[in-house]
Amino acid sequence: MPRNDKQRIFGIIGRSGSGKTHLISRLIPFFRQSGLSVSTIKHTHHGVDMDKPGKDTFLHREGGATEVMLATPDRWVLQHECSTPPVLDELLAAMLPVDLVLVEGFHADVPACLEVWRSVTGKDPLFTNEKQITAIATDSSASLHIPNGTTVFSIEDIQSIACYIQQQAFLWSFSQKP
Repeated sequence: MPRNDKQRIFGIIGRSGSGKTHLISRLIPFFRQSGLSVSTIKHTHHGVDMDKPGKDTFLHREGGATEVMLATPDRWVLQHECSTPPVLDELLAAMLPVDLVLVEGFHADVPACLEVWRSVTGKDPLFTNEKQITAIATDSSASLHIPNGTTVFSIEDIQSIACYIQQQAFLWSFSQKP
């Protein structure tokens, strides 16, 4: 798989239930219609297993395979066993180059992020403690004490959010490992 040494990335972060995935699922078609190729990385704090006990790939993995690839006529999936949590640098290095990678999560690692905050979550926003958050997409900015220099969008303004992301995407450089 070809690897690149630089990749434009932008983070979408927020509390659980804030609408991060919904926003990303609306941004992807917008970017695609603009002619950009887009990939995503989704970080989750809980385990997800695509395998089912007894299935071939499950048995391969349980047998000790480091990687198990499942290929169908329409797509392929690569499962990689690791002894420590993956880091963003490794995940980006494993992906094909595209115009933009939207990263959901990994907020401590992505230098340019937009926070999705909705009042219905009942949770405090993250931007008060995270310096890499330069913009907020929200349903009610009136209830927030937004610092100077932070850009605020209506969560429904996909065009403006997409334009901002294109302008602010961070050029991630990483070392290629053999």
